[in-house]
Amino acid sequence: MTPPIAADHTAQGASAGTIGYLHSTESGAGVDGPGMRFVFFTSGCQFRCLYCHNPDTWKLHNGRQVTVEQALSEVASYARFLKFAGGVTISGGEPLMQHEFVGELFHAIKQRFGLHTALDTQGFLHERVSDEWFDDVDLVMLDIKHSDPDKYQALTGQPLQPTLDFAQRLQRLGKKMWIRYVLVPGLTDGDADIERLADFVAALGDVVERVEVLPFHQLGKDKWAQLGMEYQLDDTPIPTAEQVAHARALFASRGMKVT
Repeated sequence: MTPPIAADHTAQGASAGTIGYLHSTESGAGVDGPGMRFVFFTSGCQFRCLYCHNPDTWKLHNGRQVTVEQALSEVASYARFLKFAGGVTISGGEPLMQHEFVGELFHAIKQRFGLHTALDTQGFLHERVSDEWFDDVDLVMLDIKHSDPDKYQALTGQPLQPTLDFAQRLQRLGKKMWIRYVLVPGLTDGDADIERLADFVAALGDVVERVEVLPFHQLGKDKWAQLGMEYQLDDTPIPTAEQVAHARALFASRGMKVT
């Protein structure tokens, strides 16, 4: 990593006093967008996904309070490296719960450092923001957790349609997308459900750069216990390599790049 960028560069249009809440940050992340990423994990999420591995992010004010300027200072020392190696991703929690802070932070990152930016979201709250809000976002990593509305509601506690509407909005805007799908045995691994989603995603066209099939894991269940919450997937197995390959093949059969 390289020394900090000079502090006299200002982020035009950003309000240094806007407050956000961060759960954590990670430097050198390799799975949150193209290349190596600096990742801001925001606090607050209105979903209650049964397989969530960070339920400690659900409450907004459980996070560390920062201003836009303070958040910028955390990425500054990595900026020169990230310029050619990757960029910055804002994930969560759900970043759109803090759309004003996140929008200003994306704008400031672009103005001050000129870095590639990615938003990791399930898109449920997209109507909170204007089309112009996405001008400073190079890539949207969109989590679509199920294709069946009833199963989606049971899995997340929220309706599916706003997320599908968001995907079509991004298509209209010509915004590049990676679609993320968590494969959970017994919940999201049905062929008909995957094929329905694959058809929907394929219809979005070239704006979808890839589909990521992410195997379910049990790494977060201890957090549920620490928070005194019931974890309903304690007995759910992780998917086999064959199950993951099969799901990826269903997406790939629609002509999409799948990882």
